[in-house]
Amino acid sequence: MLAVVLLASAGPILLLRWVAPPTTAFMLQSRLSAMGVAFSHRWVDYAQISPSAALAVVAAEDQDFPYHSGFDVDSIAAALDDQRAARRTRGASTITQQVAKNLFLWPGRSWLRKAIEAYLTAWIELLWPKRRILEVYLNVAQLGPGIFGVGAASELYFYKEAALLTPDESALLAAVLPNPLRLRADRPSDYVIERRDWILEHMRKLGGPSYLAALDG
Repeated sequence: MLAVVLLASAGPILLLRWVAPPTTAFMLQSRLSAMGVAFSHRWVDYAQISPSAALAVVAAEDQDFPYHSGFDVDSIAAALDDQRAARRTRGASTITQQVAKNLFLWPGRSWLRKAIEAYLTAWIELLWPKRRILEVYLNVAQLGPGIFGVGAASELYFYKEAALLTPDESALLAAVLPNPLRLRADRPSDYVIERRDWILEHMRKLGGPSYLAALDG
């Protein structure tokens, strides 16, 4: 019975290694909760996305992405320490965990959701190459109200294809990831500009797009 459950959950994940997801759990929730808000999403293959955009989201969200196995143990430990000390909990989710959450789950911080997320994360890391994980993330991450993926965001905010995004534009998009319903890439607040500059600095510290070159192997 356990084997059947494992195979049943692994099947859709394995399929998505090659097939672009037609929608995600977060897209469906966005459509249901924001009736009347325009919805925009367009899948763009990794090779057609600016290397700056890929590096920007890694610099902003998960700098160890090329090297970990789906979980950032140090960040998880720090988040648990914050929770025990009743401090505001910092983010500890890797890009792989965010892909699992966006594709299949719901918002929230319950232990049940985190447990399912961890289970799905392990399968994704096992069945997908790192480049595919990052490709899916770049296409499903929410970047504004009803706006999902760098393809749609690039066209709506900068009137260009994702392949043509500059480092500054890429960093602006990555800067809104923590709260895409309030933060705007097209009308950036002082906070977004400050965060953009921080991301650009870390993009340089990582060594530029060559930092992700190993994902192409």
